[in-house]
Formats: sequence, C-alpha cells, structure tokens
Amino acid sequence: MTRVDFHTGVTDKPGHACRLIRKAWRAGNRVVVTGSSRELARLDVQLWTFDPGDFVAHARLPAGGVVPPLLARTPIWLADDTADLPAEVADGVLVNLGPEPVAGFDRFSRLIEIVAQAADEVASGRLRWRHYLAAGLTPTNLPQGAA
Repeated sequence: MTRVDFHTGVTDKPGHACRLIRKAWRAGNRVVVTGSSRELARLDVQLWTFDPGDFVAHARLPAGGVVPPLLARTPIWLADDTADLPAEVADGVLVNLGPEPVAGFDRFSRLIEIVAQAADEVASGRLRWRHYLAAGLTPTNLPQGAA
C-alpha cells in the first residue's frame, strides 16, 4: 500500500521539493517528480543550483516514457505524465507538484504531495486529499513551519 504524505503550508515549493528529493535519493530511493512543464523546468534548474555543495543527478523523462539505455540508472526523474511510466522508473518515491491527483500513484511505495500557501494550492490539495481517502488510503499531514 502506498504511503501518502502531504507537506502543507510550504513557502518555497521548488526549494522544499529539492530538499525532499535529495533526502529520498540519499536514503537509496528512486524518485519520480511530476507537475506542470513549467514547474518541472524550474525544478530542473534548481536541482543543479539549490545547494552549491551538492550534485543531485536527475533527468527529464522523454515524451512517450521511453528511458534511453544510458540513462536507465538515473535515480531521479522529472516526468510530465505518470500514466505510462516504464517499470524501471515506477517504484520508490513519487513527488507531486501539480494540482491533480497522480495517475498510477499506487505503483509507488510513497507519494509526497507538496502544497504551497496560496488559496488555489490549498483548494487543490484538499481535493487530492479526498481523492486518496476515497482510494482507501489515509494521508498524513506534515505542516511546514509549525513549531
């Protein structure tokens, strides 16, 4: 069963995502990140630059979900669409930056939903929470910045 964690009240969504991705990768997990093309492009840049002392290897999953053989061992994938992820990518941790529930989330051991403070983010986060509840899962809320 997939573990679902909501990180809510996030003030710096890309920065928070970078830290979570690095932590999951350092723990030995493969990570897939999904969201809008714009969010993924921004994250792509930030993964190279958010910490000058770190190198967080990652790649964009090409359209059609075909993993080039030379990139098959890449631990972190940025994917616009998760519906047809190849088997070698669809395991481990899934991070959702987008407003919709993720297709195929149940193929991952853990799903992390990142919800910023903006009203539209909060509203879409609540809808995703209800979606996972309806799927028989019990999400956990991890508010950021709480004492």
